[in-house]
Order: sequence, then C-alpha cells, then structure tokens
Amino acid sequence: MIDAEAMPFIADIPRVQAARIPDNVALWFEGTETTYRDLDTRTNQIANGLIALGVQPGDRVGYLAKNTDVYYEMLFAAAKARAVMTGVNTRLAPPEIQFILSDAAAKVLFVGKEFYAIIDQIRDQLPDLVRIITIDGDREDWDYFPSWRNAKPTAAPDRTPQADDDVIQLYTSGTTGRPKGVQLSNASYEAFFRQAAMLEWSSYGAGEAVMNAMPLFHVAGVNVGVLAIAQGARAVILRDIDPGLILKLVEEQQIAYAFWVPAVILMLTQHPDVETTDFSALKVVSYGASPIAESLLLDAKRIMNVSFTQLYGLTETTGAGTYLPPQAHDPAWGKLRSCGVPWPGAIVRCVDAEGNPVPTGEVGEIVIKARFLMKGYWNRPDATEEAVKNGFFHTGDAGYFDEDGFLYIHDRVKDMIVSGGENIYPAEVENAVFGHPGVADVAVIGVPDDKWGESVKAIVVVKPGETVTPEDVIAWAKERIASYKCPKSVDFVSALPRNPSGKILRKDLREPFWAGRERRVG
Repeated sequence: MIDAEAMPFIADIPRVQAARIPDNVALWFEGTETTYRDLDTRTNQIANGLIALGVQPGDRVGYLAKNTDVYYEMLFAAAKARAVMTGVNTRLAPPEIQFILSDAAAKVLFVGKEFYAIIDQIRDQLPDLVRIITIDGDREDWDYFPSWRNAKPTAAPDRTPQADDDVIQLYTSGTTGRPKGVQLSNASYEAFFRQAAMLEWSSYGAGEAVMNAMPLFHVAGVNVGVLAIAQGARAVILRDIDPGLILKLVEEQQIAYAFWVPAVILMLTQHPDVETTDFSALKVVSYGASPIAESLLLDAKRIMNVSFTQLYGLTETTGAGTYLPPQAHDPAWGKLRSCGVPWPGAIVRCVDAEGNPVPTGEVGEIVIKARFLMKGYWNRPDATEEAVKNGFFHTGDAGYFDEDGFLYIHDRVKDMIVSGGENIYPAEVENAVFGHPGVADVAVIGVPDDKWGESVKAIVVVKPGETVTPEDVIAWAKERIASYKCPKSVDFVSALPRNPSGKILRKDLREPFWAGRERRVG
C-alpha cells in the first residue's frame, strides 16, 4: 500500500523506506541486491555529486543506457537535488538523441557502454553538457559512476523538494517529427500514487517481487519500479526483454506482479519453457501500450492462471487513465475488447470536435481530466495549449463508452501508429523517406501485425525514370531515424489520394488493410 501522506514527493521515498525497512531489498539486478538503506545513502551521494557539478533546481539530467538498477539511484538522487531525470529512448538514431539532449539542455549525462560511440559522434552538438559519467567504465576521459558516486558525502543534500518540481521528463514523438518533453512533477506523481493505492493491480506488498522488464525511457517501465519501491517491494530489473530469462526469474525470484506489453506476452506464450514454468507466486499481470488479441489473452490466462489487468494511459497522463479489472477478463462479461473504466479520480469522456460529450455508443475523441496530468510540454506552451483544453488532455485516440461505462478504443483522431508499444508518427517517417532521390511522394500508415499490433508501411510514388525498391526505401530511412520507426513494407502507387486542400487521405490508404476488423488500431 502506498503511503502518500508520508511520501508526498519522489525524493521522500528512499528516505522513508530506509527508516522503515532498511535491510529489505529494494532492487535486484543481474544477481546484485541493493537494500533500502543503501538506496537512500547512494541517492544522497549522487545528489550531492550533481549539486557539486553545478546542477541547479530544474536542470535536466540525462540517462542513455539500457535498464539497470542504478537508474533508480539516479532518479531518486535527481529528485533530491531538485533536478529532473530525462531518460532517452535507446532505440533512437544519433540525430534524434542529439535533439532530445539539446532540447532538455541536459547538464550531466549517465551513459551505458552500448552508446559511447553515439555520444562521441554528437558530443560537439551538446553545448550544455558539462559532465559525462559512464555506468560501465572503460573511458579514461569520462567519470566512472561507482567511483564518482562513492567519493561523495552521504548526508542528505540541503535542498527541499516542492510539489511543482518536475521530477521526470520523458519524450514523446511529435506529430511533425519533433519530440516533445513531457513534464511529470511531484504533484503528478502524488496524485498518481493516491489513485493507484485504490486499485488492486498496483497494491504491492512489502517484500513482494515486482518484475520491471519494460524500458525505463517509457512511463510504464518507470512507474512499475517507482510503485514497487514506494511500497517497500523488491523491483526485479531486466536489462533487456528476454523471454527465457523472464520465465526463469518468474520462478526463481517468486515474481508476484509484472507489467508486460502484449508483444512480450505473445513471446512468453510461444516460448518452449512456458508450459513447465511455475507461475504459482504470480498474482497479477498488467498489460497495456497496445490492445491484446482475445485468443492470446485466453492462452496466457490458461497457462499462467493469474489475474490480468489492462491499463490505458499516456505519458502525458503519467501512464494512468482507464483499467480493465481482472473480473472483466472473464469472456462471459463481453468486455475483452474494452480498455476498461476510469481510474478513481479521473474524468474520462469521448467528445466531438467542439469538446462536447457524445452519446453512449458514439465515437468521439478520448479526453482525460485528472490531477495526475502532466504539467506541460517542456518549452512548448503552444503544444501544451493545443493538447490541454479546459483541464482535459486530448489524447488523439477515438473511442466510445458502452452502456456499462466501459471505454473502447476505435481509431485515432490523429494518425499515430503504435507498434510494440512504441508511438510512431507518419510525418516523421515520411520526412525521412522523402529525401530519397527516387521518391516523388510518400505516405506512411499503420497496418495490422499479429505480433506488434501494427507495423509501418510506406506507400511511395516513384519519380519518373527512377527505379526504387522496397529495400532502397527501408535502408534510406534507417540511416535517418530509429529502426523501429522505419517501414517494414513498401508499396508503390502512381498517385496518393488527397483531399481538395492537398492533405493525404490516410484513412483511404488504411481501409483495405483494416477492412473487416472491428477495431481500426492495433
């Protein structure tokens, strides 16, 4: 159970838990255990180190590495220093990483060995960066994290967190290809904690093991670990998604709670060890980021024999919004296609273009009003004003409520593609493809994919006299944007459908691929 009264700020969590359960294990990572006492001490040291480097309240601290236990040391330390943890998507291309670190004006960067070459490539384009600290060593020109941390004072830093302090900044893809920094504050998380405490899926017991497998540059990955530590549970952190290792740790670590996206659940159900894995300690599997196929859900329920809870939320809503409780996963309820009901303190509506609620059963844009909404988009007041109107965050998703108050996602008001839990905007991919010398025009859409929910398809018009292959287009894009955003397939047409004002009619392009499907998103 989360004690929001005792821990109103993110920075309070390690201090309070160290006083209550100092010898309990807070973090498990590749066989290394960190107690709550150690977590509190180390976060004090890192905070003092950041302050000594000139990090001021509100400054951003970057993290470019795979999942590690020290991510949480850095997160809580940044909060103690009143700085802001900025995790960077490790799947991005160097120009995208450079943009995010520059936009955040990150003063300090913690980096894993897999990304040293990228930082070397873009270092000259990061004028705000004053110090690089390696998690894995092997760089004489950069500080080595354990040595740097351990040389710092252990006393709590002399800074008092405030409710309005940003604590986490995560970047979401922009509709025109420019990522936006989502500001999540202490106040956002305090509201998130209070509401999560009312829900079964997120009420972890002290000492229970919680699997933290999803990427820490996503709000879902961060939230699993923060919820675990805030409740005195043991966060079992995985560096990468490895189905065999996940199944092994479920049994060895006696995992009680886990969050897996549907693509990971599919990998687990198809793994040869799944039928012999002991799931007896597992209580709840929560899932989200993309809908799940009913057949997959029923297979997973049969194999694991645990409760499932679907979660629908966005980075801008601190990952919260609606949830489909375990009992509604009974096929007899007829709700398996729903993403559930609103969180206790949230108002969720489907509205028309003027912002008026639409009648039950009619499709409208999903909007969410709650105290856990983001503070805004970093240095983007125009984008914030466009997204949050009259206190409601406009999700860009289209859906409807049934007569029982359950929400169903139908389509997207915007054209965003969700593939394996990653948000991909067509305009960003189109911008990457357009520069190809043989491409006269291009449109990007999401098409059904049984594994990832949706995959990216480019529909290309070739310049007269040029010869272009799908492989040419895909290779060109991979040099400019992250691989997961690149087209997985390419079709060629003589012309793209456009309306009288010249806008591409993506719905017309998507229609043949989604025909006959009740839900028009993955």
